[in-house]
Amino acid sequence: MKLIQYLFLVYISIFFSCKQEVQLDYTLPETSEAAPVKIVGDSIHVNGDLGNFTLEKKISNISENLHLITFKFSSKIPSELPPIAIKFNFPSVDINGYWNPKISMDKVNYYYSGITSKASKNAPILSFYNNALQNRITFALSDALNQSEIISYLKEEDVHFYPEIKLFQEKMPKTTSYEVTLRIDTRNLPYHKSITDVADWWANHPDYTPMKVPENAKRPMYSTWYSYHQNITAEEIIAECKIAKSLGCEAVIIDDGWQTNDGNRGYAYTGDWNPDRIPDMKGFVEAVHKEGMQFLLWYSLPFMGEKAKNHTRFKGKYLRYWDSQGTYVLDPRYPEIRKHIVDTYIKAMQDWNLDGFKLDFIGWFTTTKETKLTKEDGRDYASVNEATDALMTEITTKLTELKPDILIEFRQPYIGPLMRKYGNMFRGVDAPNNAVANRVETTNLRIMAKNTAVHSDMFIWRNEEPVEKAALQILNILYSVPQLSLKLTEISEEHLDMIRYWLDYWNTHRDILVNGEFIPSNPGANYPILTAINNHHQITTLYEDIVIRPETSINRLDIINAKSSKKVVLLLDEEFKAKLTIGDCRGNTIIEQDIKLSKGLHNFDVPPSGILKIQVK
Repeated sequence: MKLIQYLFLVYISIFFSCKQEVQLDYTLPETSEAAPVKIVGDSIHVNGDLGNFTLEKKISNISENLHLITFKFSSKIPSELPPIAIKFNFPSVDINGYWNPKISMDKVNYYYSGITSKASKNAPILSFYNNALQNRITFALSDALNQSEIISYLKEEDVHFYPEIKLFQEKMPKTTSYEVTLRIDTRNLPYHKSITDVADWWANHPDYTPMKVPENAKRPMYSTWYSYHQNITAEEIIAECKIAKSLGCEAVIIDDGWQTNDGNRGYAYTGDWNPDRIPDMKGFVEAVHKEGMQFLLWYSLPFMGEKAKNHTRFKGKYLRYWDSQGTYVLDPRYPEIRKHIVDTYIKAMQDWNLDGFKLDFIGWFTTTKETKLTKEDGRDYASVNEATDALMTEITTKLTELKPDILIEFRQPYIGPLMRKYGNMFRGVDAPNNAVANRVETTNLRIMAKNTAVHSDMFIWRNEEPVEKAALQILNILYSVPQLSLKLTEISEEHLDMIRYWLDYWNTHRDILVNGEFIPSNPGANYPILTAINNHHQITTLYEDIVIRPETSINRLDIINAKSSKKVVLLLDEEFKAKLTIGDCRGNTIIEQDIKLSKGLHNFDVPPSGILKIQVK
């Protein structure tokens, strides 16, 4: 099966007028392709006062349209790297949009295409594509640990893009050397493949080796956050797990609230990590395991609440205070801080037999203007970034040694190449009841995450929601691992049937949906069609009215109608016989028949949130 081509968006009136077969008796004129973007290595320069540093630039041409430019900064004496910018430019020819790891709503305004990244935030990459969704230029940095900022504005006077890669805007410890490589890819290939190639490039870095991804990281899960927030009890969650397991979930994530009886939100009581609300945590875990579910527990990684007993123990070893949340941020440069955090997770896993952790707020391990970047006063690291990397590496290493299949979840924006080293589950950031945002977030993650498990934000809806509308919360995240956060004991049988059907479908076809070849469409249009293919089986989900053109090597095609209109249109290149099945959002079969499909356009009525299956005979 070749890649499905995203042909065109069509108005609904076109669908109503579609005939069973259309023969085109004219030939469209050939269209010309723009030449690849040319980047001359010598034109890439560094702006800014280097201070005590000298600069050496090395250009490596991997292929005609793939280049590595390495910048090496050297100083005879330890010095602070001054803020600088790597700059170049290229003409805006055949460019229709851009992609970066945080792309959300403003996807086409070239003045706001910037991305700030570091180990715990986003990733240093920016990609431009054309109207055919082919790569025009994708550039990325090798250093994903330290903060960098990539911006690229369009200059009106000459219609050129002027990328600017800002380094050392965040203070770094004094050093005598620093090296970073800029990767520039102008090859003519699908934009998402140019991005996944960057992910491979990062993964091959010896310090960025991704964490092992157990199969259980790619199974549906139940989360307590939206359904219960902090007001959890063991009895209620065990009852939820009974239902969740019957629906196809394999794990439960116990979120914030288990560690305190305080229900005022915030993090004033975090840091001691005693199960105040769940006194018999070991018994709770055992009860969940008896239901056949794994057990993951939430921790706010860097926080020490002002009302925690451990607060005075670590006085003077904090990076900052978060006033509105009543918590301090631990400084990982102190070995006793790292030991406290690591020992906390090891003890919890061993005492309670946990299967994994949801680690939150790693992005708060960051400096302020007052942070002294030195090894003194008991600190064994000068750099907060390096100390955070040491902490997270130790957590992952020690937990994996004790439990090789340990599950560790992070959420956006903690998604960069180093985060793949620290965790094996990436979740979309909080988007409660926002199906489109959840689709965009999980698709962004899928493009760059490679084999790391991508999870949806937990989906929720109100009980009076029509079942077809509620189903959209699931259908928009089909190409990620579903996380439920509904009070399953309170929702209708109609909703339960719908969840059961779609999670059964997801589990049955998991190797296609999350392990198969993933083909996203246009980022600038919120990815209006998504496809995954494996073993000659294609699953395509429509979020807008779009014509689908499958190729002849597919022997099964599933089309999921995640939109309000009933019309689904196929354009076939050849005729074939098939078994056709149309079902609704609860798995009820509406039509099942053998059919001969001729070459041309075919128009089908598929219920909203329903499915069309075509099995070639």
